[in-house]
Amino acid sequence: MIRTARVELAPWTMSDAEAALGIFGDGEVARWLAPAMDQVPDLAAMADLVSGWVADGAALEAPLGRWKVTDLATGRVVGAVSLLPLPPDDIDSEIGVQIARRWWGSGYAGEAGDALAHYAFGAGADEIFAVSRPANRRAAAAARRMGMDWVGQTEKYYDTRLDVFRLRRYDLDVPAVAAPPDTAQAGEPTDL
Repeated sequence: MIRTARVELAPWTMSDAEAALGIFGDGEVARWLAPAMDQVPDLAAMADLVSGWVADGAALEAPLGRWKVTDLATGRVVGAVSLLPLPPDDIDSEIGVQIARRWWGSGYAGEAGDALAHYAFGAGADEIFAVSRPANRRAAAAARRMGMDWVGQTEKYYDTRLDVFRLRRYDLDVPAVAAPPDTAQAGEPTDL
């Protein structure tokens, strides 16, 4: 378990399937996850996915994993974070953060991502990456709040043009200065 002042990151359990569906079943959240993941259509499909996450969690070596993000004040699951190998080579580690739309703009993405970055570096990681679609302004903002630097765009991961952000161990808690070009339309909902 990983804690901050407001949130707890804990492994997913089968009893979390309904809360997970509130995140991954929402088309506004899921639209930014493709091609890595599609919108989850129903509770049965979400339960199958969570079952796989639980099984994978036992097999992954720290600091890799998937966690639910729970607001400590309310006990509600507000999002998800993960640190997983990036395809196609599984050499780079990607931090992913998904926040339920109801809590967009509450700072959970940056806070949970920063906590996971501290955990990853404490467990021996040297650098972590985040990737997002260029129009995903909310993801870019969350990556910058985690202290990540924008390093450019690539089609290396997921065969899709993505912005790439990087955080190195020695840059943790140093504010990022590089940012992707502002190509998204104002008000477009996004999330890392």
